[in-house]
Amino acid sequence: MKLSLIVPMYNEAAIIEATAHTYHEYLSAAFPDHELIFVDDGSADDCGAKVEALALPKTRVIRYTPNQGKGNAVKTGMLAAAGEVRMFLDADIAYGTEVIAQAAKLFAEHPEAAVVIGSRPLHPEGYAGYTAVRKLASKTYIKVLNVAGGFRLSDSQCGCKAYRGDAAQAIFSRTETKGFAFDFETILWAQKLGFRILEMPVTVVNHRASKVHVVRDTFKMLKELRQIRSRVKKG
Repeated sequence: MKLSLIVPMYNEAAIIEATAHTYHEYLSAAFPDHELIFVDDGSADDCGAKVEALALPKTRVIRYTPNQGKGNAVKTGMLAAAGEVRMFLDADIAYGTEVIAQAAKLFAEHPEAAVVIGSRPLHPEGYAGYTAVRKLASKTYIKVLNVAGGFRLSDSQCGCKAYRGDAAQAIFSRTETKGFAFDFETILWAQKLGFRILEMPVTVVNHRASKVHVVRDTFKMLKELRQIRSRVKKG
């Protein structure tokens, strides 16, 4: 099985070399047939050039300008990938590397599954390291958005998702959302196209400050979600 790992990045020069080595070493040991794709979403700090300079085998960088958003970066990587399983993880390696093998195992055990979504609430230590306030805010944020989206998923915003190759092609060729709300659109398209979604317990092992402003971004997401639902419904 060929596995593609997509890493969207925006101004990650401070950590990206260590990230590239970590993902490369893990994939080389666990998946002989793999590709590692970094998508530079219009960065201003040359993080794409830093990865290219490492010249790591089976690793490539896709760069474009200007900055368009994480959703566009993930879409670009997914459609450029060739793996039978295509997964995206962030540059901070928040969920560690073992989640890659866990997702691949789920696809092997459930050939009918098309999408695997990480879930912090399903893991007994999914919120380990979170402050009480951040944990409450995160859970509330996810709950509000899931209710608005009509989802039955415990963690739709988890930055750890994997797709069967054909499902990735079908879903991302239809998505239009370029920002953080892209997760919702991919889920809605997966449901509309009849793809089975599985959830996988995950925990955050590397913490850094969240880029989400709960109050501001919740209202912004709700507005985008209404537009996305309308667009997907029309097909």
